[in-house]
Amino acid sequence: MLPPDSIVSYLFPWRQTWLLRQFVQRQVEARYRGSLLGIGWTFINPLLQITVYTFVFRYVFRMNWVGSTGSVDFGLRLFAGMVVFGLFSECVLRAPSLILEQPNLVKKVRFPTEILSWVSLIAALFQALLALALLMCVCLAMGIPLAPAWLALPLIWLPLLPLLLGLGWLLSAVGVYLRDLGQVLGLAVALLQFLSPVFYPISALPERVRGFAYLNPLALIIEQSRAAIFSGQWPDMGPWLVEMGACILLAIFGASVFRRLRSGFADVV
Repeated sequence: MLPPDSIVSYLFPWRQTWLLRQFVQRQVEARYRGSLLGIGWTFINPLLQITVYTFVFRYVFRMNWVGSTGSVDFGLRLFAGMVVFGLFSECVLRAPSLILEQPNLVKKVRFPTEILSWVSLIAALFQALLALALLMCVCLAMGIPLAPAWLALPLIWLPLLPLLLGLGWLLSAVGVYLRDLGQVLGLAVALLQFLSPVFYPISALPERVRGFAYLNPLALIIEQSRAAIFSGQWPDMGPWLVEMGACILLAIFGASVFRRLRSGFADVV
């Protein structure tokens, strides 16, 4: 029998399934409560963003994408990168305030505060999957053929789970003691958006720096997602396994830091 506060219980919170479901449902409902369009904003916001970005990068900066067949195809490739990065940025930017926003729960000795990172991730993943479904529907409408490689997208996205959980535990624990962390992360995420292959493919970079680009864990996920959707290519499992292993190690590290620092949360909050 594993102790309730073991690292394995952080990674596999099967005992907290009911609690997770309740908190995720509450967070998703709170996002749209009082909104006239409700869940429609999940589709309207990315469509507006992609329209603006396509205009700026396609017509102002005169960028072109190898293999792109027009402005709509160019915009869809941008959208594919934005869906992945949007999931990442939402979880990371929210992480420092996860504990601070729940002082009543933190002061309850028996409440498993580690599940707050799971709640944030699942709620953000719900939005990302809706956006991904929209992308795939538009692709089909534009004549992009349905490829068997689309079935590999859950596998391609799988490293995001330990990556975002590890960052969630790490940043939420440190954010309790370092209140400026949220401001620093806002700048870092904005910079990372342009260092990630969201608005360009890795092949557009000089050859001498392409290897360094893959040090960014989002780079491989974005590139493999695009390759699967637009070229029907299955992911290269070698780099995927390396990334998956690194993300699992990050999750274990983040859980370890959270477990060590959580004893002081109630005193600081």
